[in-house]
Amino acid sequence: MGTFKIMLLHHAYSLLFGWVLVEQAGVPIPSIPVMLAAGTLSASHKVHLSYAIGVSLVACLIADSAWYWLGRQYGRKIVDFLCRFSLESSTCVVKTQGTMSKRGAVTLLFAKFVPGLSTMAPPIAGQARIPYVTFLLYDGLGTLIWSAAWLLAGRFFGDIAEKSTRFYSGLGHFAVLLVAAAVIAVIVWRVVKLRQFRSQLVELRLEPEQLHSMICVAIDSGGEPPFIVDLRHPLDVLADPLVLPGAMRIGPDELKKRSESIPRDRDVVLYCTCPSEETSAKVAMELRRLGVMRVRPLRGGLQGWKDAGYPVDTVVSV
Repeated sequence: MGTFKIMLLHHAYSLLFGWVLVEQAGVPIPSIPVMLAAGTLSASHKVHLSYAIGVSLVACLIADSAWYWLGRQYGRKIVDFLCRFSLESSTCVVKTQGTMSKRGAVTLLFAKFVPGLSTMAPPIAGQARIPYVTFLLYDGLGTLIWSAAWLLAGRFFGDIAEKSTRFYSGLGHFAVLLVAAAVIAVIVWRVVKLRQFRSQLVELRLEPEQLHSMICVAIDSGGEPPFIVDLRHPLDVLADPLVLPGAMRIGPDELKKRSESIPRDRDVVLYCTCPSEETSAKVAMELRRLGVMRVRPLRGGLQGWKDAGYPVDTVVSV
């Protein structure tokens, strides 16, 4: 442990750069504990705060620029890829697309403070065709605000701790353990949260075969078919301009506002483009809390329906 501590002190900038780069590249390991530790070390002048901010900025811009260009080139495919590995996938895509639509590049100023939004913002900015110079400006400013906030928080704690020589000495001895414990705690919390969400999702899911059977029964009996809602963002519809037969295109926020107009006397089926239908499941759970009990997410979303070989309609206008 002593050797590792010495290595940490001697290679603090390299460790900070690598950790931030890996996190921004999409690996779900939090860099905030490492930034707090670096800020704390700056109180004893073992780390220069300005250098630490510069290192964090460069690491973020490298990773974010890569995701921006991948999002611009491959669009929804790269967004789905990132979402599969996100520990915040229950909200990552819909939250980022919704915020990006409302605020544009300004979203990048605070994106790194929001779990899920941080990882997804660069590729969705590329998918939305935000000019790269604009992206670089706002992403750089956002990164400066984010890194400075956590490093200064660490410095503040370090300044307080340094007033007690004994406490600061003890803090130095256990710094590595404290950082490791903080990283593990954040990861465990995110995994538990995701597992809870996934367990609820399993209970709600509707299979494409079940939906197709419900539609056929309704047609044969002359009854009302399920109320099907396409929750996809306009960017996703542009990339894949197809919908389930009879589906209405309503965004998640708008659907929740119109919950009173959603029929209670028939099944309501929601679908999206998230790899594991996280968006439709989250909206379904929120609608149930609002009193819409017969609502379920479609397993696999639009892609799952198409893979099963069932018919689709073409979107007339986006």
